[in-house]
Amino acid sequence: MEYLPNVIFAILLVFGIGYFARNVGRLKRNIFLGKDVDVSDNKPLRWKNMAKIALGQTKMVVRPIPGILHIIVYVGFVIINIEVLEIIIDGLFGTHRIFAGLGKVYDFLIASFEILALLVIIAVVVFWIRRNVIRLQRFLKPEMEGWPKKDGNLILYIEVVLMLLFLTMNAADFQLQQLGSAHYVQAGAFPVSALIAPLLQGMSEANLILVERIAWWLHISGILFFLNYLYYSKHLHILLAFPNTYYGKLRPKGQFKNLEAVTNEVKLMMDPSADPFAAPAEDAPVPEKFGASDVKDLDWVQLLNAYTCTECGRCTSECPANQTGKKLSPRKIMMDTRDRLEEVGKNIDLNKGTFKDDGKQLLDDYITREELWACTSCNACVEACPVSIDPLSIIMDMRQYLVMEQSAAPSDLNNMMGNIENNGAPWPFNQMDRLNWSQES
Repeated sequence: MEYLPNVIFAILLVFGIGYFARNVGRLKRNIFLGKDVDVSDNKPLRWKNMAKIALGQTKMVVRPIPGILHIIVYVGFVIINIEVLEIIIDGLFGTHRIFAGLGKVYDFLIASFEILALLVIIAVVVFWIRRNVIRLQRFLKPEMEGWPKKDGNLILYIEVVLMLLFLTMNAADFQLQQLGSAHYVQAGAFPVSALIAPLLQGMSEANLILVERIAWWLHISGILFFLNYLYYSKHLHILLAFPNTYYGKLRPKGQFKNLEAVTNEVKLMMDPSADPFAAPAEDAPVPEKFGASDVKDLDWVQLLNAYTCTECGRCTSECPANQTGKKLSPRKIMMDTRDRLEEVGKNIDLNKGTFKDDGKQLLDDYITREELWACTSCNACVEACPVSIDPLSIIMDMRQYLVMEQSAAPSDLNNMMGNIENNGAPWPFNQMDRLNWSQES
């Protein structure tokens, strides 16, 4: 019986980490359903971008208030969870505050953890007020109704509970240290939990141990729950922001990718010595499909983008089409892509590793043509994203499918392209008449 708590803790740890590993495997499988893409270029710049954007949070502080609050929560969680290592060792071996031998260094660490925990609570409360009391417009868009709104609030509640459990655990530990309880060595500095400790005064040693142990177990269980909840939450960006910023687009934002097959065709047309009736070379690349109508037509970096989306709405709030009342929301484009990818992944799981046609696709069933054609391709969404997500690339790939596979461009665009072909300009005037306007008085 002496080692029963350690055995239970080991089982909890194995189950929590094992389920997390399972989710990571599923996530990796879904992302690599996308087409292969070469992102091995310019590694020094990629590492620099990851350090600046994901680690340094440089794009978050463009909006100072939420940016600074986010940094507090981010740094707080990263640093506070260093203590998880101590909790794991204590839980497996039955020790208590195994790192207490660090002396003054340990005191400084615990004090820092507590101050950060308090700052995290304050930041989370402010975030909750912004979402639910002030009700910022970017959190009230149609795509944020239902689960996305609940998920955003649930994350905030979990963060507050984890920090309060941490402080309660320390407050009970502090009281037990003052009582000279045998198992609770004098270790740590408690600038915040010492303020909570008076609430526990008058409790017996046995009850204090019970409070400390319950808070300890709930705290580590909550961390393991949070770790596994990430896969189902917008907070998956905690893990994916680093690879996503590393693999982010490096070419200028206004430069679009060209299909090699189309490029070769244009070069052939512009070569006066080429035979226009010659058969294409046998090794000439010919894509199976132009553009994208479903998630498997996108590349894996675009699918990584979809899973990394924080649903913060900065892209949508900067989108000129959305600002003028059009249906397009870049955030919804990413959420729809992720939802469809999850649906495809579940289909594969149900059919033992193979995808069975479900009669659905990303185009029309998730993203409407009205949304796609509302985009001005201004790149405002790409510039605004704090983790280097590129909604425009998905929009352009789906537009390419509509134009090149279905000839389904809007009539105005078809007219413009016809005018360019016939008149060498977007306007419906003969080239000889193009300057007539200059003769008018």
